[in-house]
Amino acid sequence: MKNNYLIIGGTGKTGRKVVSNLREMKQTVTVGSRNGIPPFRWEDPSTWSKALEGIDKMYIVYYPDLAVPGAYEAIRRLADVAKTVGVKKVVLLSGKGEKEAERCEKLIANSGMEYTLVRASWFNQNFSESFFLDPVLSGDVALPLPEAKIPFVDTDDIADVVTAALTDDKHNGRIYEITGPRKLSFGEAVEEIAKATGRPITYRPVTLEAYSEGLKTAGVPGDYIWLFEYLFKEVLGNRNNQVISTDVEQVLGRKARDFSEFAKSTAESGVWDPKVTHI
Repeated sequence: MKNNYLIIGGTGKTGRKVVSNLREMKQTVTVGSRNGIPPFRWEDPSTWSKALEGIDKMYIVYYPDLAVPGAYEAIRRLADVAKTVGVKKVVLLSGKGEKEAERCEKLIANSGMEYTLVRASWFNQNFSESFFLDPVLSGDVALPLPEAKIPFVDTDDIADVVTAALTDDKHNGRIYEITGPRKLSFGEAVEEIAKATGRPITYRPVTLEAYSEGLKTAGVPGDYIWLFEYLFKEVLGNRNNQVISTDVEQVLGRKARDFSEFAKSTAESGVWDPKVTHI
């Protein structure tokens, strides 16, 4: 059965891959983004009803994170609009181990619509598409919590789980915790990247206070600094949040992508080559 899908965050790390998956399946997909047709803008609720018009199922990625102030109110309002216009199912991307995000999960679970909750660990692609890319390019990756062991997960796996949840009703009402197949410290992850690229890239442990001060000096907005501090202290600082899950294998029938495979393919793409112009 064909459905109309809205992918909020449809140009982002996971959303663009969900869009690609659904289009390969010949489904009708609307990309929910600032420049989409019609546009979807979190800061402008007047755009939501038009973007949701005729939509059967939607994927929600709240930027920058469900833990930030204002996310709960936005998700509550969006759920009300979605139910009013007839959306049947919601898949919500959440953060593994984020207590603040769980408030938003409960909103979706109690919305009266079918739902699947996908809790993801830290992305592999944070090193190639996000805030860790510049340090990797510089060869000096300075991050706090050197002892933290993180089951980094690949966005390909997240997108495939989300696609399955959107298109198969057997996933209704389920909560999936999506992780990679093993845990790595920041130092071990950087070592894997250095090996894959053949470049001298070092990891340098710093205190959380020093890291936050560096972000402030670099002109990073205060809201983002708060989020980084929250994720480091509340998520990575709690060992209970870093348990490896087999939900990728359960949903997809295959192993989760290993960080070494990610590092190898990303190195081959040239993303980590300092001589390449990065926009």
